[in-house]
Amino acid sequence: MARRGPDMLLERACVAPVCGIDEAGRGPWAGPVCAAAVILKDPARIGGLDDSKKLTALQRAALEPRIKARAVAWGVGFASVGEIAALNILHATGLAMRRAVEAMALSPMFALVDGNYAFALPCPVKTVVRGDAISSSIAAASILAKTARDRLMGEMDLAFPGYGFAAHKGYRAPVHARALLDLGPCEIHRMAWAPVRLALMGKDPMRAFVREAEAILPFDGRDAAGAD
Repeated sequence: MARRGPDMLLERACVAPVCGIDEAGRGPWAGPVCAAAVILKDPARIGGLDDSKKLTALQRAALEPRIKARAVAWGVGFASVGEIAALNILHATGLAMRRAVEAMALSPMFALVDGNYAFALPCPVKTVVRGDAISSSIAAASILAKTARDRLMGEMDLAFPGYGFAAHKGYRAPVHARALLDLGPCEIHRMAWAPVRLALMGKDPMRAFVREAEAILPFDGRDAAGAD
């Protein structure tokens, strides 16, 4: 039978309390990476809960307070652009996840983490590929991480006008590429990312997604050009 959406089956197989963890913002050219951790009641009973990428911004905004109200505990953590530069994006993501777990009012005994990398967290971890489509608690975490980061990027749009952060949230977009060329990077841009490096060279940041661009990059920028 086809799965209708995320459920609590994985949570029930783990030592309670178990949290779901997901991140938002691994791939953008600018801004921090964010993670959220959520312990849900079982059954969750949150209508419309799903992978944040399948939901509209309005749907995520409506679900955010419902998740927080229904959760046993939840937490959000960030890793800054400086920490991304110092640690690399993978380990900065792990740092944001640890901060999210530590921000919860209740410490989990076990964590279900979206993806295939077992980050070092304050409790045992089980990775779940496409977990936000399978686990209700991971889906809830994906929504909290996405809404928290989007809200922050809206604030960054006011602090650094001209880049369009409120619209594209720091991700790949023609308007973002043009702003990088016209204004140069600001302090929340990820300076090691291939599109930002290309802008500093006076070249179109969108070329970071063209194979021929690798020859003109002064470093291996393929990882830094990736998506979320």
